[in-house]
Amino acid sequence: MGTGVADGSRGARRWLLWLGLCFWAAGAAAARGADNGEVLPDSIPSAPGTLPHFIEEPEDAYIIKSNPIALRCKARPAMQIFFKCNGEWVHQNEHVSEESLDESSGLKVREVFINVTRQQVEDFHGPEDYWCQCVAWSHLGTSKSRKASVRIAYLRKNFEQDPQGREVPIEGMIVLHCRPPEGVPAAEVEWLKNEEPIDSEQDENIDTRADHNLIIRQARLSDSGNYTCMAANIVAKRRSLSATVVVYVDGSWEVWSEWSVCSPECEHLRIRECTAPPPRNGGKFCEGLSQESENCTDGLCILGIENASDIALYSGLGAAVVAVAVLVIGVTLYRRSHSDYGVDVIDSSALTGNSLLLNPAMQPDLTVSRTYSGPICLQDPLDKELMTESSLFNPLSDIKVKVQSSFMVSLGVSERAEYHGKNHSGTFPHGNNRGFSTIHPRNKTPYIQNLSSLPTRTELRTTGVFGHLGGRLVMPNTGVSLLIPHGAIPEENSWEIYMSINQGEPSLQSDGSEVLLSPEVTCGPPDMLVTTPFALTIPHCADVSSEHWNIHLKKRTQQGKWEEVMSVEDESTSCYCLLDPFACHVLLDSFGTYALTGEPITDCAVKQLKVAVFGCMSCNSLDYNLRVYCVDNTPCAFQEVVSDERHQGGQLLEEPKLLHFKGNTFSLQISVLDIPPFLWRIKPFTACQEVPFSRVWSSNRQPLHCAFSLERYTPTTTQLSCKICIRQLKGHEQILQVQTSILESERETITFFAQEDSTYPAQTGPKAFKIPYSIRQRICATFDTPNAKGKDWQMLAQKNSINRNLSYFATQSSPSAVILNLWEARHQQDGDLDSLACALEEIGRTHTKLSNITESQIDDADFNYSRQNGL
Repeated sequence: MGTGVADGSRGARRWLLWLGLCFWAAGAAAARGADNGEVLPDSIPSAPGTLPHFIEEPEDAYIIKSNPIALRCKARPAMQIFFKCNGEWVHQNEHVSEESLDESSGLKVREVFINVTRQQVEDFHGPEDYWCQCVAWSHLGTSKSRKASVRIAYLRKNFEQDPQGREVPIEGMIVLHCRPPEGVPAAEVEWLKNEEPIDSEQDENIDTRADHNLIIRQARLSDSGNYTCMAANIVAKRRSLSATVVVYVDGSWEVWSEWSVCSPECEHLRIRECTAPPPRNGGKFCEGLSQESENCTDGLCILGIENASDIALYSGLGAAVVAVAVLVIGVTLYRRSHSDYGVDVIDSSALTGNSLLLNPAMQPDLTVSRTYSGPICLQDPLDKELMTESSLFNPLSDIKVKVQSSFMVSLGVSERAEYHGKNHSGTFPHGNNRGFSTIHPRNKTPYIQNLSSLPTRTELRTTGVFGHLGGRLVMPNTGVSLLIPHGAIPEENSWEIYMSINQGEPSLQSDGSEVLLSPEVTCGPPDMLVTTPFALTIPHCADVSSEHWNIHLKKRTQQGKWEEVMSVEDESTSCYCLLDPFACHVLLDSFGTYALTGEPITDCAVKQLKVAVFGCMSCNSLDYNLRVYCVDNTPCAFQEVVSDERHQGGQLLEEPKLLHFKGNTFSLQISVLDIPPFLWRIKPFTACQEVPFSRVWSSNRQPLHCAFSLERYTPTTTQLSCKICIRQLKGHEQILQVQTSILESERETITFFAQEDSTYPAQTGPKAFKIPYSIRQRICATFDTPNAKGKDWQMLAQKNSINRNLSYFATQSSPSAVILNLWEARHQQDGDLDSLACALEEIGRTHTKLSNITESQIDDADFNYSRQNGL
């Protein structure tokens, strides 16, 4: 009993002591508050409770004009609530307090209000906005509310950016920019069209959510009108200037009508109208002719001979034709009677003298310049029989080869040896529907008769007739070529070999990240068999690097599917791929359709693009059109552009340049810069165009181009100067400088191609090869024999930068011959015999067995070779 009383007494004393401390603290705080104008609570709880909990906290507020705002807060349980603004206590007299009891909990609820005036906010100059917060007390301590900011509301009058009027083609994108006036709080934007609000929720084609801009994804004729940007906040509303949008339709040509009946003047007409659709809202009128006429004398119309003068005229023309025919026959007979056929370009007697191969002890003198001059294009018997009359009127001049190397002289080429021979192309036009079969010597005459009736070859297709001597088939200006080695076709056989490039939709559909890097090249006939690999050269557009690309050779099966032949880095004995910076040389045993694909390993993988700008006048005499192309850097891709531009009357305005396009998913931007401001103008918002990354990275279907339309202010302006900037975002950039006259008579012509691949697509026999056959035989005989010191065909391969997949050459009957075939394919443009001679001299290889061959044996061997090949 005593213990319980004692414990109760101690508890009461502790409670009284706590109350005393509270009174003392309150008194001290009141005394301090009297000096500072601060007031703290003067009531105390009658029973224990909890910390104050805010039921309502002060909210951010805006002062409109000169009207004060009220801030309030409510808490429970709370003995007192005071406001603190900007770190200072608000005087007790400025508080309005209300007290109530929460019936559910029995706790005291206190609510407090204060007013904040505009003058108070304007007089405050702190690092942040004017702010206030509540502090509530209970017997356990204090609680603080959130800070509420108080700002003076306003909305300036002028828009930071008014929308601008635009003219856009139908289905083009419309973007109207609006930056509302500065204001507090920030203004909300609403768009009006012809004074009616635009509801983007009701029209999926319209978006007004992006930074206050109005976006119409595909323009319709109904979207033409006056657009106004409305900005409003709690203070005021503002209207922007109205922007007029015109959606126009460019005219298009209907299809041509049927040809009219042939007139007495031997002409017929056809017409077309600009009504599909007609131009609307200021759209361009159709380009091109609306009426076309042509002569129709081809069996459709015959002019009558009405008088004696006509009879005399036609009699004279007939006599002239007969005279020309007689002259042609005479020239033909004369040339046939005086034709001289060359012999093998090698002087065999030279091999018995100053020869490195025959005299191992003799070292070549690299300081002496040797010159060999003579044709390496000799007619074979098959070519002589297949010559047509037309080829007689286009003889080739003699070909001269200069070799600055004493080593080539030691192989049998005498100084200043002169040989002369006539050369012809050896190509004949063939139709696409013709079957291909072996030509036997006894059946040549009927075959030649069929050739004259066949149509000419298509632009990206070429053919040639090849026999045992081999030859080279070239697709001019495409970078594609085919080398048929000597002996690849059996003797007494001849084949018509064709080569074509797929110009339409690629049949090879890329999987995943794989892209097509080359054209699809077809060579045939597919059932033809060769005894030694032929070399197919295919251009590509990859910036070659094994660190960034995984490149594959693929072949199309008879079922139309594509199968991988090999990766260019793989080891294989079935074929060989040698990847140069701009082309891939492939050694193959079978004909078919081939292409190169690439799989980027990193974002640093680069495709090389050729960029070029073409220009032409519009049907409107004041307009001038620029077309900027970005195509894969392969000659055939650019040739397709050239063909299209020639059809449209376009002119190349600047030499094409190379752009390195990275696989980093960033888009391509094309813009026109530095247009003379008082002479030319470009339509608004069309000076810069952007092309998505995927469209550029996989642009192997149609040539990618952007068109720009420029307009002269006056017809007297004939000179145009500007810059075309083509750049990849976070990538490479190229500038095309346009400086041209729009008048064709004053314009400088820029060639489309730096050099022709070959004036004559097909070359047969010795003239097709850079290395003379006799020298080639001695090189093979020298290096095919294994050598303990390694100075054999493997060293020959190494010196010619062939360092991988040597097992392929080891399986060939003559590894050196296949290596030389690859050299011929790589050097068809330069024919750099010096480099080959230097490589051979570096090896310093001599073949001891050749020293035992007598001069007569060498002469007999050359005579037998020449007689065997009809030389």
